[in-house]
Amino acid sequence: MSGLAYQVVEDLKQRILNGEIAPGEKLPGENSLVEEFGVSRTVVREAVSRLQAAGLVETFQGRGSFVLEIPERTAGLRAVRSHRDVLELMDFRIGVESEAAGLAAARRTAHQLQGIARALDEFRRVGDDPARSVEADFAFHLKVAVASGNRFYADLINDLGPMMIMLPRTRLNPVYEMSDPDHLTRVVHEHENIHAAIARTDPESARAAVRVHLANTRRRLTSTQHPS
Repeated sequence: MSGLAYQVVEDLKQRILNGEIAPGEKLPGENSLVEEFGVSRTVVREAVSRLQAAGLVETFQGRGSFVLEIPERTAGLRAVRSHRDVLELMDFRIGVESEAAGLAAARRTAHQLQGIARALDEFRRVGDDPARSVEADFAFHLKVAVASGNRFYADLINDLGPMMIMLPRTRLNPVYEMSDPDHLTRVVHEHENIHAAIARTDPESARAAVRVHLANTRRRLTSTQHPS
């Protein structure tokens, strides 16, 4: 993402997160954004595309882009503003979620395993739809945390909410958008590896699969430098 597009994304994202542009409201039009930010139409379109890929807006041809409902329970993540913040969020998630997956592999019930499998199937179905893939991605990680059998893991992930998925997506290089078939295939495969390790009750492999998955996301975040 270009530096100019990054600045537009950050500004609009903060307006959305702060409620200045409410769910259901239309983003300012392309002409308005070009004039406000002093950038080209290409830059504006790139920025809107990034917001769409993050699941923050939905675009309708001929009508414009509209803000999607922002999930609740995001007070702590509203303070995540810089690229460094998002990298630190990923480091935190690697530590927490890898251990939760290890416990899930050791403790999960058959019912909980079915819940993880259903969440994986849902993610497969909607993975390339930004408006739905954030919730589906989050649901998979939450089901793993619930299967840990430790309510503190489940409560923590639940409190972070889908924004823990949304925020990193706004900073990914466009090559890693979920609409890219190759990228979507890789992410689905990473989720499948987590599920498979939990299914065969292999705690160390489950921890490793989550570390690989989240470390790959972190690596994708550092593949293009952004301003802090």
